[in-house]
Amino acid sequence: MSTSPTFSHLLALPRINVQNANAISSPLTHGFPAITAFMGMMWALERKTRAAGLDIAFKGIGVVCHHHQEQATQASFIKTFHLTRNPVGKDGSTAAIVEEGRMHMEVSLILALDSERWKRDEQARRQDTATIQEMVGAMRIAGGSVMPPPQPGLYRHQPQIIDLTGDEGDRLDAFRKLRMRLLPGFALVSRDDLLDERLAELREEAPDTTRLDAWLSLSRINWRYDNEAQAWQHDRHALGWIVPIPVGYGALSELQPAGSVANTRDSTTPFQFVESLFSVGEWVSPHRLEQAEQLIWYPQTGAESQQYRCCNDYRPVSDAFESLYDFS
Repeated sequence: MSTSPTFSHLLALPRINVQNANAISSPLTHGFPAITAFMGMMWALERKTRAAGLDIAFKGIGVVCHHHQEQATQASFIKTFHLTRNPVGKDGSTAAIVEEGRMHMEVSLILALDSERWKRDEQARRQDTATIQEMVGAMRIAGGSVMPPPQPGLYRHQPQIIDLTGDEGDRLDAFRKLRMRLLPGFALVSRDDLLDERLAELREEAPDTTRLDAWLSLSRINWRYDNEAQAWQHDRHALGWIVPIPVGYGALSELQPAGSVANTRDSTTPFQFVESLFSVGEWVSPHRLEQAEQLIWYPQTGAESQQYRCCNDYRPVSDAFESLYDFS
């Protein structure tokens, strides 16, 4: 399997307004686009930059959400997506069109990249950044349309380049300046460790517990009555804003030669049937991130495991201030 990538620069594209993005991230989750959608956007952008002759290699992407509005109506405990009224067929029946849930969102994208040209030519950085910003403005993000900012001249909408070629202290200082600019907002990070912990806890009572059971347990709020405290308590105490997320795809079949499977989108690329892979993520405030690697998601593939997934190296760091006080 591939390991965590190294990168020399971060390119922050702040406060991007996206309308009608796909809110259904997988067959089992909704509420925000899957991280695979942003990874796909990064790869599409890399193809565009290569076609334009830019010497840039994209290594990963970070996502910070500042605002989101799911296009849904909630009545009691049931949510219903706002769906369009499609034209009826010749016989008056509803057309067989599968609608997708939509959402509006404001996000900042942080691209981890490597470029030898950027290391030696500062003017090239500015020119390439302007080109990339123009390309992103004409792309779709998670199926949604990128809207132009109402006041493009404001500093909050200007891209920023973070140089990570210095020593460790320089890199940390540069990232601290960036994370302050990303406030207020929440960054999506991986919490695979919580899934392992919950699995171990459940297996103490039920040895046959599966990882699916642990994932479902973390995906909901479990209330229990504490006889000693004589009160109902839930298991989300001190866990943070935990959410179930899709993180990639696992193979269901062997890799098929290009063009051997009918009705595929691309007849020049090998094809494989896959299913979604699920894990647990957390929305954290950017000021809690200590280094750029905690924010960036990167692709990881394995020929033996037959998995194509997005990985993130976030690990929680205890807060010295919060350790002194109990805010529960």
